[in-house]
Amino acid sequence: MTKSGWISTGTVTQNRKARHDYKIEDTFETGLVLFGTEVKSLRLGRGNIQESYAAAEDGGLYLVNAYIPEYEGAKHFGHEPRRKRKLLLQKREIKKLTGEVSRKGMTLVPLSIYFNDRGLAKLKIGLAKGKTDIDRRQTIKEREWNRQKSRLLRDKG
Repeated sequence: MTKSGWISTGTVTQNRKARHDYKIEDTFETGLVLFGTEVKSLRLGRGNIQESYAAAEDGGLYLVNAYIPEYEGAKHFGHEPRRKRKLLLQKREIKKLTGEVSRKGMTLVPLSIYFNDRGLAKLKIGLAKGKTDIDRRQTIKEREWNRQKSRLLRDKG
């Protein structure tokens, strides 16, 4: 963050629960079609993608239910906070992703919104398969064992 409070590069918001609820098979970096007030709101570090998802519609992919609050400095030209936002991908990638979602029962989960080195807003989406309760328990067991293992090595070493 700079002195003015703007985020020039780096992560704006993350969906931390996505990796807990889903097994991420592959990740993709996409661009977003945003209004100017949405970009300004994101540069202030405001936004939420916890309950959002990506869906295929009219031959394109859209980010649905992502919350980007209105920018206070814009009086007349604000934006709708939960509108659909088009994702910018190549046609080949869109076909691949929609095919995988329809055939294999996978879903597209947004993982994070960030600004790249050029200052453009990007979205990282993951091609994911939902975890069952058994899978979640196994993940927790592995994480606990790794913590315990590192403690033992730290104490003995």
